[in-house]
Amino acid sequence: MALRLTLKPNEKIVINGCVIRNADRRQTLTIENQADVVRGVDLLDETSAATPVKEVYFFIQSALLRPEIRDDVTPVIQEKLGQLVPVFHDEISGYLFEAANHVSAANYYKAMRALRHVIEYEAELLRRVTEGRPSVAAG
Repeated sequence: MALRLTLKPNEKIVINGCVIRNADRRQTLTIENQADVVRGVDLLDETSAATPVKEVYFFIQSALLRPEIRDDVTPVIQEKLGQLVPVFHDEISGYLFEAANHVSAANYYKAMRALRHVIEYEAELLRRVTEGRPSVAAG
């Protein structure tokens, strides 16, 4: 089944490690075979990987973008995901298990998508801590 992507003006996308930037008009691409695809908005730069969840997201992203390191980085990803599970309540931990399953199936993009929920929750927890409000992590 083909993957159909609509790109906004100047939007970046990475396909099999090749960075492509759209021109100044909205365009639609159809990818007709299996490829590693990620939109620029889903990419995290290394300096932004400053929290535990963002760090594992960055490792998954690296595995997606660099197939030659997948065998080496996959055990690290699985270990880091496992370390995060007891930190969060069941609903959020479910996303960690989902990400781990996707990594096991070598579907790194879906793993990144599953972690988006955890990144948002982690950001909320960190915001509450810096504001001095009670944590919502217990549960």
